[in-house]
Amino acid sequence: MELWQNLIRDSIHSVDQLVEKFKLDRKIAVNLDNFFQARINPYYLSLIRYPGDPIWLQCVPDEVELNDIDASEDPLGEDSMSPVPNITHRYPDRVLFLATSQCGMYCRFCTRKRKVGNSSKISMKDLESAFKYVEEHSEIRDVILSGGDPLMLTDVMLEKILKRLRAVPHVEIIRIGTKMPCVLPQRITPKLVKMLRKYHPIYINTHFNHPWEITDESKKACELLVDAGIPVGNQCVLMRGVNDNPEIIKDLFRKLLAMRVRPYYLYQADLTKGANHFRTPIKVGLEIMDKLRGHISGLAIPHYVIDAPGGGGKIPILPQYVLHQDDEKIVLRNFKYETFVYPDVTPKDYRNDIPSNGTDNLEGITLPILVEEE
Repeated sequence: MELWQNLIRDSIHSVDQLVEKFKLDRKIAVNLDNFFQARINPYYLSLIRYPGDPIWLQCVPDEVELNDIDASEDPLGEDSMSPVPNITHRYPDRVLFLATSQCGMYCRFCTRKRKVGNSSKISMKDLESAFKYVEEHSEIRDVILSGGDPLMLTDVMLEKILKRLRAVPHVEIIRIGTKMPCVLPQRITPKLVKMLRKYHPIYINTHFNHPWEITDESKKACELLVDAGIPVGNQCVLMRGVNDNPEIIKDLFRKLLAMRVRPYYLYQADLTKGANHFRTPIKVGLEIMDKLRGHISGLAIPHYVIDAPGGGGKIPILPQYVLHQDDEKIVLRNFKYETFVYPDVTPKDYRNDIPSNGTDNLEGITLPILVEEE
């Protein structure tokens, strides 16, 4: 058994352990365990500095979770967009491929509580309908392995999945969504990355939420991945009491860049069952984004998004930089709140200046001002 598997085995997960380690009332601990089980591996547990700190809040069950257990089981409408088991097809050219229900640590803010924590294992036979769906839909160019955490699979099982997907001619990109570099970096081994690099292009999106999660171990894990030619991005969830502060986010993103992890998304917290206490006002996220722009490298500016309730997908939101726009100019403000005027090319001039191709009539067409690429 590998080190990471031993750490999983030694995780805190039972009611008795919650009562003993965190002094929870037994009745409350039982109710919390019935609602959403705990798993805190010894590595992530070691990052806690004091009760109620940003690490504690993310992993230790809390009575407050029981206050909104009547919320939606599926706030993002994933099940309604699941044509076959283990597949969510929301966007035209990509699918979410759920490869496991297990995680290295169960986050208390998890959006997919209804699916994770199931002790039953998913076999290749169980995934056959998902593979066939990908094979039969040529519009799918991008497959995101998720779960649970795909790196909870053994190297052998993970390679079987990657090999099958890489054999599909129209699948150009394979992404792996994993929290392991943060919560259990011992999982990222030379053997694993040697296997992964056989199936390029492989991308990894990981999940750091606080600077204290960046340790020597997590740095080494990310370096192994990047050195193997695997770009690593970070998806951070904005949470009350964890990282709802511009200086904390700035520190986190600087440290991520230093270990070659690109901040990719800053998520507004979902309407997740049992996690309403983590939600912040949207204006807090906008203020954080405003404090990042111009004060930190552009490489560290993520997309601040709301994953629309009911399955609308990720929608970027930005601070207000456009103060005025008309046919002649756009008035903008910068990160110092200084105002600038940029003279625009009018639709009339644009039509007269470019060669006609039969489609140069711009009347009635609204052009976007700011575009955030996903």
